[in-house]
Amino acid sequence: MPAVVIVGAQWGDEGKGKATDLLGSRIDFVVKFNGGNNAGHTVVVGDEKYALHLLPSGILTPGVTPIIGNGVVVDIEVLFQELEALSARGVDVSRLRVSANAHVITHYHRTIDRVTERFLGKRQIGTTGRGIGPTYADKINRVGIRIQDIFDENILRQKVEAALDQKNHLLVKIYNRRAISVDEIVDSLLAYADRLRPMVADTALEIHHALEGGKTVLFEGGQATMLDVDHGTYPFVTSSNATAGGASTGSGIGPGRIDRVIGIVKAYTTRVGAGPFPTELFDASGDFLRANGFEFGTTTGRPRRCGWYDAPIARYSARINGVTDFVLTKLDVLTGLDEIPVCVAYEVDGVRVDEVPVSQTDFHHAKPIYERFPGWSEDITGVRRFEDLPKNAQDYVLALEAMSGSRISVIGVGPGRDAAVVRHDLLG
Repeated sequence: MPAVVIVGAQWGDEGKGKATDLLGSRIDFVVKFNGGNNAGHTVVVGDEKYALHLLPSGILTPGVTPIIGNGVVVDIEVLFQELEALSARGVDVSRLRVSANAHVITHYHRTIDRVTERFLGKRQIGTTGRGIGPTYADKINRVGIRIQDIFDENILRQKVEAALDQKNHLLVKIYNRRAISVDEIVDSLLAYADRLRPMVADTALEIHHALEGGKTVLFEGGQATMLDVDHGTYPFVTSSNATAGGASTGSGIGPGRIDRVIGIVKAYTTRVGAGPFPTELFDASGDFLRANGFEFGTTTGRPRRCGWYDAPIARYSARINGVTDFVLTKLDVLTGLDEIPVCVAYEVDGVRVDEVPVSQTDFHHAKPIYERFPGWSEDITGVRRFEDLPKNAQDYVLALEAMSGSRISVIGVGPGRDAAVVRHDLLG
């Protein structure tokens, strides 16, 4: 049985949660391998809408074991808020497993994130202010707090003292903020120890046993390829590896165990936060996509920047991730447009460039070269077979497939969990 990785192939918010949900009962484990509560997945089940931030979206599927892997940074307060909210709505959350090696977001991480971003002024990156970056920085600097540390008060206190020795100087002398006490942090984390202990495990070993036992394991990436700290639009990126390679390091399985990589792309493009975005629209077309696609951040509520589909970015994502299948979401949002432009290449300093430029400067100045396709007006939300889509919608999908570097196996045609056209089996 396969190990399958799902990754965003643009700048996030592509609908990864829906793709996970679409696989439903065929999945035994869902593993979140990067990021924290800076990302949001919206999953619609019947008339119910669920907004998940830290939890794997597989937690909504009965019988699935959801895992928060070692590559995730965990705000424990947010974790329990989400669990309590789901429990109150009748969702069984008892199967959740959390890696003992995952790093913990503390109050001082959130504080530093917010004050640092404000200090940057016009150079702001556009972080969510939830402490994600500073927590990953502490991890790399080897002064981080891990989930397992919460169960040993002496180790926890030593690590918090070491972290605050430096951070309080920064907060007080540079940012003119109050010092944070060691007791404040230690006590706040210890308060969760008893509730947290039953769900903490050696999740890498559990995933290994699952794969050895013939179970199907889905690895779910937060954020997306163009926000990957190595392969994205640096420095306007997240602080972790959101690409398929991150599934190995963020969960503890070897790359040879991965069978399929599913890339999620919208039928247009969005991003949140600062950074280059060649196809961004500042006109009525952008307003149309934002309104029809309800393009507002699940986590922050911020309006998303909207633009046309960017084929070079899809090809780049296919290459970086080794995408075997694309899931094209939100095709229905384009209904009603007379014409749909698609970016097929860029112009940089008067020269045509067919792939994503490696230079940050070139990408910042890249101007999209468009090919235009006729639109359609028919309602497609009830369509379940590709041949039942309007001819212009079929042609649009086939054109994107030819440009994007891998086959488009599933097409999202509405917000519901069953609103999809399946062309190829994602697990076949």
